[in-house]
Amino acid sequence: MNHHSGVLEAYQHQHSFGLDQKNTNEKRILFVTLITILVMALEVVAGYFFGSMALLADGLHMGSHAIALGISAFAYAYARKHANDPSFTFGTGKVDALAGFAGAILLGGFASIILVESGSRMLQPRAIDFNMAILVSVIGLVVNIVCAIILGKNHDHHSHSHSHSHSHSHNDDQVAPSRQSHALSSAYLHVLADALTSLLAIISLLVAKHTGLLWVDPLVGIVGAFLIARWSWKLLRTTSANLLDKRPSIALLESVRQVIQERSSDRVVDLHIWELGAGNLILAISIISKNPLTPDEYRSLIPSQINIVHSTIEVNVVGENEW
Repeated sequence: MNHHSGVLEAYQHQHSFGLDQKNTNEKRILFVTLITILVMALEVVAGYFFGSMALLADGLHMGSHAIALGISAFAYAYARKHANDPSFTFGTGKVDALAGFAGAILLGGFASIILVESGSRMLQPRAIDFNMAILVSVIGLVVNIVCAIILGKNHDHHSHSHSHSHSHSHNDDQVAPSRQSHALSSAYLHVLADALTSLLAIISLLVAKHTGLLWVDPLVGIVGAFLIARWSWKLLRTTSANLLDKRPSIALLESVRQVIQERSSDRVVDLHIWELGAGNLILAISIISKNPLTPDEYRSLIPSQINIVHSTIEVNVVGENEW
């Protein structure tokens, strides 16, 4: 019984893919979230006591981004805590994409609010306390530049490769290449959106202050809203493709098919590659061959730059008369 247990353990493995380990991405997002909440609280309190609607509004605006950043931070913590939960078929990698998708929706909502408010002010210009508004925008810009630098540094993503086949072959764990996190992308884009709105606000406020053209401020706001909406749409497309298990590019599939079929006796009859989350890919392939290799030998043919962290390889032997 003990001998059998040892054999089974050699072929069984977890599907956490390193998500059970805390990494610097999670720490950075949490740190940026705390900074954003602190600045938000200071601006809201100062705006209330000093009677500045500009300061109060900017504080509430930062609050909306604090929520989005909080979602990204929660995604990392949740994925790590449940990484070894067997109820998740292939681990918690999809939590990353789900957080990015939620952040993209919030980003789109933020762009819509800016567009509506800017349109309203185009039609009905309002008096602006230029000095206070510029001060608030400068503070916001400095904070967001610092946060963007923190989130924009080269980040790590711990993942490990685990594979098995229908013939019960299993290879040793190896560290997979670093890939971009959807949750990190969402947090980074929210910080960039904040920085962009602060920069555009400073420019438009300076122009309006020195020329008296109040419509410049909402016009620049509309331009910023469209730029932010574009970021939101791109993130939505990327994360929704992951959540719906959309296959990667045809070129990637063909590259895997080609390396297998370079052996004259092999044919790939079924091939699926999809993303588990944060750039980690899973592969399921069915091969027919007259003179087959072992599953591990087939696995070694796949280019290392393709971040396959879990693979199932089915090998079917056919006779000469069946070819």
